[in-house]
Amino acid sequence: MNSKTVRARSVHRGLRGTALGAAVVAALLTTAACRGGDAGTASPSAAAPSTAAPSGSAPAGGSTPETSSPSDDSGTGTGAPSATATGDGGETGGGNGTEYADCEADGLSTAVELQDPAGETPRHFLLTVTNGSKTPCVLNEAPILRLKAGNDAPIVETLGEPDTEPVVVEGGGKAYAGLYVFGNDEGGEAEYDRSDRFTATLVAGEGTELRGTLVFDLPDGLDTVSVDEAARVNGWAGTEGLAMRPITRL
Repeated sequence: MNSKTVRARSVHRGLRGTALGAAVVAALLTTAACRGGDAGTASPSAAAPSTAAPSGSAPAGGSTPETSSPSDDSGTGTGAPSATATGDGGETGGGNGTEYADCEADGLSTAVELQDPAGETPRHFLLTVTNGSKTPCVLNEAPILRLKAGNDAPIVETLGEPDTEPVVVEGGGKAYAGLYVFGNDEGGEAEYDRSDRFTATLVAGEGTELRGTLVFDLPDGLDTVSVDEAARVNGWAGTEGLAMRPITRL
């Protein structure tokens, strides 16, 4: 083999090696370009999860928030106060329809005032009771009134139908009843029953008699008064006028 042949083979091998090297480099560049394209495009499944907590759920590491109570229609957030129950059906007031108990005889003081002018026959009287307690109490209908002491004395008829509305007597307050005791105008030497006091029994809300007796002593200057079957008593009232107005017509 001459020197020209050796140099020709060497040149051919060098060219082939250069070509192979260029092909390898081109392949590497193509692969890198593909990988670079893949890395720059995020897959939907590879997206990072959102860190925002969904609506209504507790944040990480915290407790579930409390739910506020709904406000009322007024927007104040407070409900309407409960109504205070009264003695409907007598549950709290002895059957009188109020929240207060019936008045008791030993809790009341009494007074009597003559309503007729001086010199006339005593016929019309104003009966007054005063509540000695600080707590209100209730008087019902009309008192069971007798013109004499003792349970054997006849009961005075009421003037018409007594008011069914109970009279609430405030602590230290007063209530009134009108009384007519004598209707005979014959005069002369006729003899009539005489009385030196009036007595009364209170009525409970359900209509039964209460224990205890109220005693109404006559006003100063009167030892006794004439009484007869014409006597009438008006029901309890909150004012003197309401108590006496029907009685003064007799």
